[in-house]
Amino acid sequence: MLTRTVPQASRRPRASAGCTPPCSRLLRPALLALLGCACLAAQAPQERGPAPEEARRIIDHVDRILRGDSSRGSVEMFVVTPEWKRLTRMIIWSEGADKVLIRVGLPKKDEGTATLRAGGNIWNYLPKIDRVIRVPTSMMMASWMGSHLTNDDLVKESRLVRDYDIKTTFEGPRDGVAVYEFVLTPKPEAPVVWGRIDYLVRKGDLMPVWAKFYGEDGALKRTAAFSDYMKMGGRLVPARMRMTPQDKPGDYTELHYLSLEFDLAIAAKTFSLNALKGL
Repeated sequence: MLTRTVPQASRRPRASAGCTPPCSRLLRPALLALLGCACLAAQAPQERGPAPEEARRIIDHVDRILRGDSSRGSVEMFVVTPEWKRLTRMIIWSEGADKVLIRVGLPKKDEGTATLRAGGNIWNYLPKIDRVIRVPTSMMMASWMGSHLTNDDLVKESRLVRDYDIKTTFEGPRDGVAVYEFVLTPKPEAPVVWGRIDYLVRKGDLMPVWAKFYGEDGALKRTAAFSDYMKMGGRLVPARMRMTPQDKPGDYTELHYLSLEFDLAIAAKTFSLNALKGL
């Protein structure tokens, strides 16, 4: 019988059980560390954007940006539809979160028309018939003077931080600008009609860029776009806001602030029914 002899050089040593080549022994700790980090990263919650209290502070700032603790503003309102256009000029006084008086100066036919909020009550004054009408809660979402703004938009009966839960959904650059994006959903017992509000806010100066309002059915109803950022009354504000309804192409209402003063001493009688009637 012939026996084949394998050359010594071709023989490969076999690692016995439990024996690890030197390179594997060096790499294994590093691999285990990497795997451990990956597992921890997968298990750790992913924080995004500011803390909840900071998000509430930002939204409250946006909600009150044109009012402050007290304010007086001269405003132009342009209402545009495919069929007609109208310009209204008015003065708006506000104090705290529950006192607002709006008085129309132009056009002449609407001069003296006014809206007052004092506490939990809201009234409209119609000079043509010399009548004061209390606005019920059910009418807060009705159009104000034929515009695409509501009674609630003008007198701010609802407060965003009081009536909505706020969640940050995005933090980062959009069109080259660092921004926050927030989603606001109504609290269970809040007396609001919007099913959701989305806000885009510039991170550097906390100026609102746009707000989108959704119905309870989840459909987009209207969009507010903010622009013309400038100093008024010693603070940076968006001097122009355009409200565009989703279901009326070509329609919009634009508020243009001509002047704004903040932290004024406003007489208490300003927010009274007599003042509403111009007395």
